[in-house]
Amino acid sequence: MIDQIVEAFAELHAALFEGVVLPMLAAFDGIAYIDEAFDFTEWFLIGGFELLFMALVILPLERIAPAERRGPGGRGDRVGIDIAYTVLHRLGAFSIFVFAVLETPVLKLRDSLGVWGIPTLEVDAALGLTYIPLFGALVYLLILDFVDYWIHRAQHRWNWWWALHAIHHSQRRMTLWTDNRNHLLDDLIRDAILAVVALFIGVAPAQFVGIVVFTRIWQSLQHANCGIPFPAFISRALVSPAFHRLHHGVSIGHEGPQRGVNFAVLFPIWDMVFRTADWRGDHRLARHEPLEATGIRDQEQGVDYGQGFLSQQWVGLRNMMRALFSRNPAG
Repeated sequence: MIDQIVEAFAELHAALFEGVVLPMLAAFDGIAYIDEAFDFTEWFLIGGFELLFMALVILPLERIAPAERRGPGGRGDRVGIDIAYTVLHRLGAFSIFVFAVLETPVLKLRDSLGVWGIPTLEVDAALGLTYIPLFGALVYLLILDFVDYWIHRAQHRWNWWWALHAIHHSQRRMTLWTDNRNHLLDDLIRDAILAVVALFIGVAPAQFVGIVVFTRIWQSLQHANCGIPFPAFISRALVSPAFHRLHHGVSIGHEGPQRGVNFAVLFPIWDMVFRTADWRGDHRLARHEPLEATGIRDQEQGVDYGQGFLSQQWVGLRNMMRALFSRNPAG
């Protein structure tokens, strides 16, 4: 079955490339970029199937069992803005593109370190999983999620980074589309860190693509306005919508000595180990109690994080510069 799916995808990829992309390259004298265009066509298709899955599977969950029923929000809370972010990120394949750009220089550096006698590590080889790629990918997924947990902690801890990340938290009407509502620089920094780590520990390109796709799909689900309680054995293993919603809660998601709670991207074990887990959201949903309002506390005092894509990008940059040149940049 899996082989048939892979074969069908390869045929669709080839047909799209030969029927649409290749003629466009020829028309605009871009044949020199044929390899890059072939790869990007594959990433574009993967993003398209992600969007299709979101629309056919996750969106109906929001309609059937919403966590909250809401009237229209302010302009900056419009779901259409988040949909635009999502289409841009998924079809543009930001994370995979950054990995591809960094692959050559990072691998050259890695080889140079070996020549200089500095040991490097391919995790799957060290664990004897070279010929079991699925298990190797699962190990890499766990490692990269651990790194992502600490990236997320830093996004909330350092004021300059929070200035960018706040664009994501400024949405007060959470939906499956909210995941990609991010400042582009925020995403670039995160994606670059994850790509460099992945390349240094030996993640193969195909494994990285699989990790990115699974992570993005699950993040879309955890941001969804979904009121279906997850069984404890699932919510303790993978971040649930209720668990992550509390992370977005007003006066919860960016408060206290830890600068928030529930930072895990996929596996809440990191929050449990480092004592940032808060299960109140899951408990309230299970008891059918009102859920927390989402957003940032200063929005209640009229602070504006932008009404559209361009204004949000500008606000993030402006606030980052203010944080960098303040006397207390680390918060």
